Amino acid sequence: MASSKGTHLKFTILSAFLAGLILLFQQVLPQVIHSQIWEIYIFLVILFFLINLMTSFLLKKSAENFFQISLLAMILRIIGSFVFIGIQVWGGMENIILFISDFFVLFLLYLVFDIYTFIANLRPISK
Repeated sequence: MASSKGTHLKFTILSAFLAGLILLFQQVLPQVIHSQIWEIYIFLVILFFLINLMTSFLLKKSAENFFQISLLAMILRIIGSFVFIGIQVWGGMENIILFISDFFVLFLLYLVFDIYTFIANLRPISK
C-alpha cells in the first residue's frame, strides 16, 4: 500500500491547485462560479480527507477486505454529498443548477484523484 503521507501531500497539493483554479475562474468567468463555491470546496475537502483517513486506517487493520472498504468509502461519499446538496437546496437558494454543476465538477475532480490513488495501490496490494 502506498504511503499515506505521500497521499496526504498529493491531496493537499490537489486541494491548493483547485482553490487556485476557483479563484482564477471567479476573476475570469464569474458567471460559471456559484456564490457558495467555497462552502462546496470546504465540504468536499473535509469529506474526502476524512474518508481517506478512514480508508487508510481500515486498510491497515484488514488489507484483505480492500474491495469492501473501497465500496464503503464510495457509498459514504455519495450519501454525504446527497445530504449536503439536499440541505443546501432545501434551505432555498438562487441558481440551483449552477450550484449542483459546480459541486459535480469539484466532486469529479476529487473522484479522479481517488481513482488514481486506488489504481496506484492495486499493484502493492496484489503482491
